[in-house]
Amino acid sequence: MDTDKTRLIELLRELSYERRKVVLASGRESDFYVDGKQTTLHAEGATLIGRLLVRLLRDLPGDVEGVGGLSMGADPIATATSVLSFVDGGSPLHAFYVRKEAKGHGTQKYLEGRKNLPDGSRVAIVEDTSTTGGSAWKAVERSRSEGLDVVAVITVVDRQEGAREFLAERGMELHSLVTLEELTEGDH
Repeated sequence: MDTDKTRLIELLRELSYERRKVVLASGRESDFYVDGKQTTLHAEGATLIGRLLVRLLRDLPGDVEGVGGLSMGADPIATATSVLSFVDGGSPLHAFYVRKEAKGHGTQKYLEGRKNLPDGSRVAIVEDTSTTGGSAWKAVERSRSEGLDVVAVITVVDRQEGAREFLAERGMELHSLVTLEELTEGDH
């Protein structure tokens, strides 16, 4: 396994994974919680995620020009990926943020960062944790409605609870850096 991925799993276990009863954003109950922001906002965690995402995005067919997703979960992921894409000297991946609600003043739009991404720009939607796929799909729809060409959806942690299938039914493949199975390996 890639050393960046191995270390990311260690950080996710240390900072983000908790065995406890919770109600998820999807409304489902779960006996564990993955608080992805604890890792995406950690300096090393953000760096690892950014490096892994840059590699994944560069391996996709065709050029990808931007990376973003629903605020706030996607914001640190998109920013880290954008910065590291510039640092590595390859084609830059510009970050953008998708608001949950349209801005109440000024442009009244859902997306921030559009001047860097003209209409038709090929982009990837990212999120920290995927359960049902609903949040990622909302970001896909909003990005498309703003003129972007969404070519990929990528999550840091796939909880393996239907997001992959939900997105596949809508013509989008879900890529994950880590699956729940990998995260919980040896957790009994």
